[in-house]
Amino acid sequence: MNNHTQATLKQAALKIVFAGTPEFATRALRDLLDSAHEVCAVYTQPDKPAGRGRKLTASPVKQLALAHQINVFQPASLKDEQAQQALRALEPDLMVVVAYGLILPAAVLAIPRLGCINIHASLLPRWRGAAPIQRAIEAGDSETGVSIMQMDEGLDTGDVLAEVRCPIDSADTSSTLHDRLAILGGQALASTLEKIALGTAQATKQSDANANYAAKIFKPEARIDWTRSARTIHNKIRAFNPWPVAVARIKLGNAEPQNLKIWEASVTGEAAGSQSPGVVIASH
Repeated sequence: MNNHTQATLKQAALKIVFAGTPEFATRALRDLLDSAHEVCAVYTQPDKPAGRGRKLTASPVKQLALAHQINVFQPASLKDEQAQQALRALEPDLMVVVAYGLILPAAVLAIPRLGCINIHASLLPRWRGAAPIQRAIEAGDSETGVSIMQMDEGLDTGDVLAEVRCPIDSADTSSTLHDRLAILGGQALASTLEKIALGTAQATKQSDANANYAAKIFKPEARIDWTRSARTIHNKIRAFNPWPVAVARIKLGNAEPQNLKIWEASVTGEAAGSQSPGVVIASH
């Protein structure tokens, strides 16, 4: 980058409101804090009970923001007029949203001068919705990535400003893929903000015909159906690691059946013979 471009970027530094909640969002916030842009405020979900003591706990994003003396807002909803007034008073150029967990109504999307952009952990429109990492692994996808999207009123339907691709290895779990995508998201955000600041960003419309819905994960889904193929079960085990963890019911002798959590598995070429699905045929 030459000196002229650096000077132009410095002059075009953006005033940004960051909205995010989980650990995945902290990487993008860290990269923003290290950039020339100004993070004027952070929005995150209200503190929630966690741990055995159910003590109210701040989100990872809130903890990072407070460590950098950034103002934190935690409205229960952004549909409230008072919450919208507070955001409007910040006069942001842009709002960056990463796994925030609250719906942004049209009135909020219109507040920042340059709108709102979202870092989404999928190659849109492949997986729209709450759990794109888990659903990509569960479906047996060989590739995923990160998309930077200009937000609109739809569910992850906005025009795509940038994407970075990432292979999914057969041994990947949601945990390992989550960590790689978080890094890629921060990198993609940096280059996208540079283009937005310089006025050179280009948007591509999504194809609704190729969209799939990545529904939120619920614990009952973790139960393994042994009538499914070995590959399907293997994908589920990987997708549900580290949460909620795939579960099998196992009966030992005359004891009552109990849950067995399965964190890892592998698919072999060995046939199970005439045994019914779910029968243990060997142990080590």
